[in-house]
Amino acid sequence: MKQINIDELIEEANRCLSCKKPRCKANCPVETPIPEIIDLYKAGNIEEAGRILFENNPLSAVCGVICPHEDQCLGNCIKGIKDKPVKFHELETHISSEYLKNAKFTQHKKLEDRIAIVGSGPAGITLAFNLAKRGYKITIFEKNEAIGGVLRYGIPDFRLSREVLDNIEKRLLDLNVKIRYNALIGPVLTIDKLLEDGYKAIFIGTGVWNPKPLRIKGESLGDVHYAINYLKSPKSFRLGDKVIIIGAGNVAMDAARTAKYYGAKEVTVVYRKDFEHMTATNAEIQDAKEEGVKFELFKSPVEIVDEGVVFIDTKFVEEDGKTKMVNVENSEKLMEADSVIIAVSQSPKNNIVSNTENIETNRHGLIIIDDIGHTTKQGVFASGDVVTGARTVVEAVAHGKKVADSIDEYCRQK
Repeated sequence: MKQINIDELIEEANRCLSCKKPRCKANCPVETPIPEIIDLYKAGNIEEAGRILFENNPLSAVCGVICPHEDQCLGNCIKGIKDKPVKFHELETHISSEYLKNAKFTQHKKLEDRIAIVGSGPAGITLAFNLAKRGYKITIFEKNEAIGGVLRYGIPDFRLSREVLDNIEKRLLDLNVKIRYNALIGPVLTIDKLLEDGYKAIFIGTGVWNPKPLRIKGESLGDVHYAINYLKSPKSFRLGDKVIIIGAGNVAMDAARTAKYYGAKEVTVVYRKDFEHMTATNAEIQDAKEEGVKFELFKSPVEIVDEGVVFIDTKFVEEDGKTKMVNVENSEKLMEADSVIIAVSQSPKNNIVSNTENIETNRHGLIIIDDIGHTTKQGVFASGDVVTGARTVVEAVAHGKKVADSIDEYCRQK
């Protein structure tokens, strides 16, 4: 993570124009009150700024680091039209991290209703804070040994400090949230069992942890790995010196940068289109380039072999007034590698839906919900990536806040 320089932060704050109709706020999925926060920071009221940020977004300290700022606050700063935009995300990271570190919460109101939260990723954490502050008895069921979900097990620690996640856990415990670690809901402890034990509502926020395969020959060879599995425990992998990353999203960039971080001498991201079509943010791509990651474009994998990957060249062609991607005949060529990491998206695991009646999913395995986050099973709600597919953390927070209101209303009506 970038080291904080207070003088630079003050300089950034002073550059803000305090727009009456701030585009930065309007283009933030959780409508962070950016001018208000900057004014508080300039006045030295950092604790109050932190409180407001947290109340609006309990993962503010995370979003300041990993949000696609170029599409949101940074990319819509009016200052950026003729000058450099104000780097509010750096201010947000500092303010929110300090607030999380020093705050002490108390659950002032205590209700009798119990709510189960399955999964402690961005959506689950948002729900836990929102509902615990309203007085509900919250239990988080986390399948791993620590909370965070994709934040801990999908984002490298050199990008997102684990101290931030540990401080989030401390604040949850302040609010009497119970956390059951290594607790996989579905096969043994079922959704129906939770309802039977008196949980008034259940929230599913289990994310997308099944890697999508390429479905080409050689994908099961010993030196082939899926990015989502690699990022969970990169220290346990022996990748060798030359690594190929297949994919072009943020997960692919994280895998590439992590491979370099842990000693691979040559890491190459291979993609079938060009930079403009990559789903990774420009910032992520630029960071990867600066850290020595190479890029090979317009190549599609055909087969994985012991020596590496056979790729075929691709190109755009115009056909019937439309642009499409085609393979270039007889252009197959081996790209040598010691290891191959596949990063072409993820889908949900079915531990819960395969062991629970009446929870419907779509053809992609994503849980179906109504407008308020209610699944097709009474009392069971869902949000986050398990509903939408892989999206941004701030989107999971925004949806999670709405579902928290829905669960609160559901419990009060019951």
